[in-house]
Parts: sequence; structure tokens; C-alpha cells
Amino acid sequence: MKDFLCIMDCPVELLEELLQLSARLKSLYAEGGNESCLSGQTLAMLFEKPSLRTRISFQVAMTDLGGHVIYVKPEDIGGIGKREPVKDIARVLSRYVDGIMARTFEHSTVTELAYFAAVPVINALTDWAHPCQAMADVLTIQEHCQRIEGIKIAFIGDGNNVARSLAYASAKLGMKLTVASPAGYELDAETIEKVNEVSPHCTRQINDPQAAVIDADIIYTDTWVSMGQEDEKQKRRADFVGFQVNAELVKSAPADVKIMHCLPAYRGFEITDDVAESPGSIIFDQAENRLHFQRALLKKLLQK
Repeated sequence: MKDFLCIMDCPVELLEELLQLSARLKSLYAEGGNESCLSGQTLAMLFEKPSLRTRISFQVAMTDLGGHVIYVKPEDIGGIGKREPVKDIARVLSRYVDGIMARTFEHSTVTELAYFAAVPVINALTDWAHPCQAMADVLTIQEHCQRIEGIKIAFIGDGNNVARSLAYASAKLGMKLTVASPAGYELDAETIEKVNEVSPHCTRQINDPQAAVIDADIIYTDTWVSMGQEDEKQKRRADFVGFQVNAELVKSAPADVKIMHCLPAYRGFEITDDVAESPGSIIFDQAENRLHFQRALLKKLLQK
């Protein structure tokens, strides 16, 4: 394993190993232990999109393992692929650091970085995929449901990068995903066809949120307006009326359903405050598990 760009690229055995390692390291650090396996190593963190969870969780994870990070904003290098080609950035950084984490708009940016870099590259989010988030979500589901196999997730909202990565995770790890979106915002047919070839009937797309949650173990939502879509804010908020995760929708689900959101949450839009703060909400456990999964990922990729 050189890079971590997309869940569909990873063998099931590797994903399971990463989940087991995440749980082991989480327990180790909770008990006051540590594992300085990346002492003397440096991770370059390239950001086109700002982030709270991604930056802090990767920085803490790398520090926990004894390594160092360099935070690179777009203006620090004149923009990724603007002042100089992505392939040149990849090859130069490979001479300086031991790994590259990138949070970008275009998925092609991280794939090009990985192609030309001599060091591991991690996709920390692109407009196409968010694999670290999805794997942290699986870790969270495992903790709260005591299993992964057969878990039913109802994703309510935009068929975006998070929905796509959850579909990939479902195909690889035996979960069932129903995506409920307004017309025009569905998860793309190519992704659904691809994941269902790997695991038949693991993912379906519908337009009815009530039907999606009726037998769900997990209700998951995300912002209706992602970074880069600010010009569409008013239209999107109008189009997504009826797709809010609120108390009325949750009533249609089993009593023990868990509520997930990858954050940031725009309360009063895709989710109401009372649902986000309800006893079934595991939103902040998700956020915490970004740290634990990424700590395991860094150990796996960078340990010599």
C-alpha cells in the first residue's frame, strides 16, 4: 500500500486491518500509552479547502506518532497546479518529506500527486471522494452497533463525495446504503453500478427520505451546500426542502437509530438542533474517530 486515495482501490483485508489498528491505537492512547513509530518523519499537508477536523486530526495524529507536519495553504505555493504543475510539486516534495496529505477540489489533483510522488499520498478530501471520513464513520458504526456486516445506512441529502465514499465502504465491508436525494442531486449512476457489481444490491438511490429511514440502523446527513457551491446556496436550500433530518423523519426509523453527520452542520437546514443533540446522535464520536483512523493510516503508510 503506497497511497490512500479511494476506498474502492483497497482490498477488504487492508480496510479491516486499518479498522483493527484504529481501535487498538485508540485504546492505547486512551490508556496513556503512545507509539512513536514515525519519529523524525514529516508530513506535508496541502490544502485548497480550509478545514477544522482534517487539519487538526492529521496534525495531532502525526504528532502522536512522533512525527512532524508542515501546513501548506494555497497562497504559500501560489496555488496547487497554478504557479507550477502538480507533477513538479509532487516530485519536489518527495525530496523533502515522508508523506503528502492533500485536501483539494479536483480528484485528479490527488491522483496526479500520487502518480508522480515517490512518497505516500493521502486523499484528505476531494470533490469526488472522502475516504478518511467514510472509514472513520465505519469505525464509529462498529463501536456503536457492535458490527459492520448488514448495517443499513440511510443517507439523506446530496449524492456527494461523502455519499460516494460510503457507497464504496458499503460495497467492501458488507453494509447496505440507501441514498435519498431530491431529483437532480442523486448519487451518480456509474458509482451505484460499480459498487453493486462488487456487492449486489448494496447501494440504491431513491427520492423519498421517509422510505429510506424506515429500517435504518443509521441516519446520515451532510451539508446541502459544499465548499465551492456557495453561488448555488439559495437554490439548493429550496431544492432540498423536505430532506431535513428532523424529529418527524426520525420517528419513521427504528427507535434505536443512530444519527450521523460529518460536520460542519448547518443546524436548521440539513439537520435540526434537537436531532443533532439527541441521545441517538453519534456525530462527535465520528469527529473524534477521524483522529483514530488517520493515526492508524499514517502508521500503516509511513512506518519504515
